[in-house]
Amino acid sequence: MSKKKVRCPAFRVHHSPWATAGRRKMSMGMLCLIGAVCSFGGQVSMGGASRSPLREPQDRPNVIYILADDLGYGEVGYNGQKKIKTPELDAMAKAGMKFPAHYTGNAVCAPSRCSLMTGKHPGNAYIRANSKLYPNGQTPIPEDSETVAKLMQRAGYETALIGKWGLGGVLENVDNPVLNSGHPHKQGFDYFFGYADQRRAHKYYPDFLWRNTERVMLNNKANGADSDNDYSHDLMTEEAVTWITENKDKPMFLYLAYCIPHTEWRVPDLGEYADKDWPEEHFKIQAAMVSRMDRDIGRVKRLLEELGIADNTLIMFNSDNGTHALKGTREFFEATGGLKKSKRYVYEGGIRSPMFAYWPGKVPAGTTSDHISAFWDFLPTMAEFTGEPVNGPTDGISMLPTLLGLPEKQKQHKYLYWENYAGRPSAAVRMGNWKGVVPDFRYPEKIELYNLEGDELENQNVAKQHPEVMSQIKEIMAEAHTPSPLFDIKFDGFYNVEEACRINGVKVINPEEQKLKKQAEKKKRQLEAKKKKQSANKKK
Repeated sequence: MSKKKVRCPAFRVHHSPWATAGRRKMSMGMLCLIGAVCSFGGQVSMGGASRSPLREPQDRPNVIYILADDLGYGEVGYNGQKKIKTPELDAMAKAGMKFPAHYTGNAVCAPSRCSLMTGKHPGNAYIRANSKLYPNGQTPIPEDSETVAKLMQRAGYETALIGKWGLGGVLENVDNPVLNSGHPHKQGFDYFFGYADQRRAHKYYPDFLWRNTERVMLNNKANGADSDNDYSHDLMTEEAVTWITENKDKPMFLYLAYCIPHTEWRVPDLGEYADKDWPEEHFKIQAAMVSRMDRDIGRVKRLLEELGIADNTLIMFNSDNGTHALKGTREFFEATGGLKKSKRYVYEGGIRSPMFAYWPGKVPAGTTSDHISAFWDFLPTMAEFTGEPVNGPTDGISMLPTLLGLPEKQKQHKYLYWENYAGRPSAAVRMGNWKGVVPDFRYPEKIELYNLEGDELENQNVAKQHPEVMSQIKEIMAEAHTPSPLFDIKFDGFYNVEEACRINGVKVINPEEQKLKKQAEKKKRQLEAKKKKQSANKKK
């Protein structure tokens, strides 16, 4: 079957969300009309949207949002990956709609997930970096934040987060754990299983995981990698299967935030990659991790079919940011699909995502949309999906018209905006086919310009040739950035940990102690790299 392009001009009319354009006549009881969402880049209120008339559980389709961790745009078969096998994802992408112009919320974990949950781009989002010095996890989002999960709760959905959170959690190391403002229970999730602290999520054999507010102790001694031990990814899949089965007769929203393929490289078995003649063992592990996730997503899909709810469930698949570039994996797997740079950068390789949507009979099969969109569109999409208004401003635009095959009714962004404080502070704007990049915020005059229509790989900086476009890009960057008390280039490490701790009433980690620890870790890595290099030279 040839791929069908779905083009998305601007629209100014409402629509019935459960109809596939031109193919299905729906009763008035199935209509869900909401107030128009502004098609421009600034924040707009969704508070005027009408409430959904869909009251019966069977009229409220389920939503499962699956998020991989550090999965590159080109690390899946449907985007050209040759070495890593992802048959389940490939089949779902083929039977659904791909979004090659969809972008992540940021170039690293926590701020990207904040954009996804709160519907705000990085210039307005509360979390704009991974807050490494914050005690007991990451800086929590405020309790009064509007989130996708809160919206889904108000719309009558059972809500669950299984996997990695990173937006607040539990004050640990106390006899009676205290929830901070960002705990999933305070952000709209009825059920939580997994990692609250995203730093702990980088260990696949942890000593415990959280179930709601209780620690679930695991059979992992000394963080071992035995196949008999508890591999956290497998536990998440089992938990998802159980939760879906228990809630099959209710409207469900599941945020399944897998940790794969974020390092560390650990997997119970190498599977089909064990005998590959590849130059590095960690290449085999990386591939086995991705294929394991693929297998388990297929398992979730088959469960929905067995339960008879597959046709009433929208599945969206994505990754939180681009691939990491550790130890040659990006090059070996061509994990960015040729796109420039990787995680931590606001070039395409760091923020372009491998998104697809799958919903039998509703999302047109075998289609590819060129609609330019981003993580912050998910919240308003769910608002239109349910008819439940967003409580407050959002930078997003509902993608529901495109998802349902109604591109003529799809509103467009004037621009997408990112600012990133991982490594060098940087910023980027996408305005139509133009992409403006400031590689280092401390030197704002050094702006690069690319025309993605003919230069998707961002090889030709054409800033000097297009001064009028550069003026627009600069205006957008000034407009889109709102000052943050927690993240700014004037702070040490671009993060104001003292203020974050003051706001949340917690004790500051001693910065000097943390600095010494980081220096020791860096020295250890350098020594290991030196030994490896010496060993390689001896073999030669």
